[in-house]
Amino acid sequence: MALAGCPDSFLHHPYHQDQVEQTPPVSPRDLAGPGFPAQPDRLTNHQEDDVDLEALVNDVSASLESLYPACSMQSETVPLLQNGQHARSQPPPSGTRSLQPQASPRLQVQRSQPVHILAVRRLQEEGEQFRTSSLPAIPNPFPELCGPGSPPLLTRGSLPPSQAAAKQDVKIFSEDGTSKVVEILADMTARDLCQLLVYRSHCVDDNSWTLVEHHPHLGLERYLEDHELVVQVESTLASDSKFLFRKNYAKYEFFKNPTNFFPEQMVTWCQQPNGGHNQLLQNFLNCSSCPEIQGFLHVKDLGKKSWRKLYVCLRRSGLYCSTKGVSKEPRHLQLLAGLEDSSIFSLIAGRKQYCAPTDYGFCIKPNKVRSETKELRLLCAEDEQGRTCWMTACRLLKYGMLLYQNYRIPPQRKPLLPSFSTPVRSVSENSLVAMDFSGQTGRVIENPAEAQSAALEEGHAWRKRSTRMNILSSQSPLQPSTLSTVIHRTQHWFHGHISREESHRIIKQQGLVDGLFLLRDSQSNPKAFVLTLCHHQKIKNFQILPCEDDGQIYFSLDDGNTKFSDLIQLVDFYQLNKGVLPCKLRHHCIRVAL
Repeated sequence: MALAGCPDSFLHHPYHQDQVEQTPPVSPRDLAGPGFPAQPDRLTNHQEDDVDLEALVNDVSASLESLYPACSMQSETVPLLQNGQHARSQPPPSGTRSLQPQASPRLQVQRSQPVHILAVRRLQEEGEQFRTSSLPAIPNPFPELCGPGSPPLLTRGSLPPSQAAAKQDVKIFSEDGTSKVVEILADMTARDLCQLLVYRSHCVDDNSWTLVEHHPHLGLERYLEDHELVVQVESTLASDSKFLFRKNYAKYEFFKNPTNFFPEQMVTWCQQPNGGHNQLLQNFLNCSSCPEIQGFLHVKDLGKKSWRKLYVCLRRSGLYCSTKGVSKEPRHLQLLAGLEDSSIFSLIAGRKQYCAPTDYGFCIKPNKVRSETKELRLLCAEDEQGRTCWMTACRLLKYGMLLYQNYRIPPQRKPLLPSFSTPVRSVSENSLVAMDFSGQTGRVIENPAEAQSAALEEGHAWRKRSTRMNILSSQSPLQPSTLSTVIHRTQHWFHGHISREESHRIIKQQGLVDGLFLLRDSQSNPKAFVLTLCHHQKIKNFQILPCEDDGQIYFSLDDGNTKFSDLIQLVDFYQLNKGVLPCKLRHHCIRVAL
């Protein structure tokens, strides 16, 4: 009889007839599997075709063995059943002959064989069960990637958080208006970003560089603490706000000289402190003590333009004002602002923008406020020392020991983490070594004392050569040489043609500490220069005048008593000697182009 879908030559095949005689009957329902639904109507109507279907299944099994020779190697121990499964440690049923692909030569030369899809699918799903005993077991080097419960590909969140750290671009501006876009990690602090900028700018890292959060529309700015996350702060900025890269020598100056920052009449204690005034900072950092800052401040009403002078006290719980004179009784105290969810800012132009009564204004800004001015708590002090005292006390009461740790960590980081620390000097200076060329061949000077003396001798010799060049090149005594008049313009402490107000603003921005200075051109005398110096949080100006001696032009601060051939010599001298100045020159104002 003919089988539907099969040629007659296939039914008369001798191998097919032999399998029909030895194969037990199989019901049509057993042949159905996933993806092959049974058709009862067709099978019941053609019961006479059961023998042909059984032969077809046997022939498919033989075809599978010819396609997968690896499975035929274990045909004696793991025979392939008619449903496409292996029977382990079970003898083959009686009357069933083991199938070998070499049984029929004619079968090997056939161009195509019918393949049972269900059997192939089960072979792929149970590939681990078909591993031959002759091949060694190879361990999987990535079980977490190829396991049955894990996806074969890496997905978002599959890596540890340390390896999947997100990166973000941050734009940093310098004082001269230049900017640079830096790619940082999400967990990078302000201190780490400053070290990165210092290293890329090839400037000296003296732990005084800071990031400034600048809000031009609000007229506010503040210095970020070293432990603050840059990405977290940037998420609270408005569209026109930005970060500035700037020096701040007064960042931790209150740890070195607390008496200049906290006047005795402004500090009170709820309990008698141990050790007197020397324990001032310890009581601020100790959570069990209760220090208070008290005094009069000008307070701006919320949502109004009016200012009131009130008696204010600062505690750990917040800033309070007294509704009855200078009384500090709980019933007379009213909360002005809290410190936990707020930041302390200084006013840039308080008189012009907020009609402030003084130039020494500061602000307590809630972190949720971006561009609204109604919720800003604006305050004004009588002088710069008062404003510095209030703002420093707010920082100490808010951060506590974190500030002291930030102050102590930079000196400790260099011996502990040499790979992450930047050089103390610039990169170009670190590449220089002291050499001695007095003999026929040069040698490297390894003794530090000898190297220092050689540098001093070289400096004096250079000064003498420059003096002789000035004498030869100078056409008249009243016209100094070009070298002595322009050599100072290459120094960082010289700021050129800026006004008195601009020089004072730069000094205030970079910290009112003793010895902070800059040099500029004089506005009243085109041949003179001005030294702007900070001492006791006050800014003073000293004029540098040219003077003539033996036909040469020198520069002097004390009417010719101490004369210098150029401004570099003058600055070097007053960095070592106080002279007529109130203090030595310690720090210079610098502007770095990013």
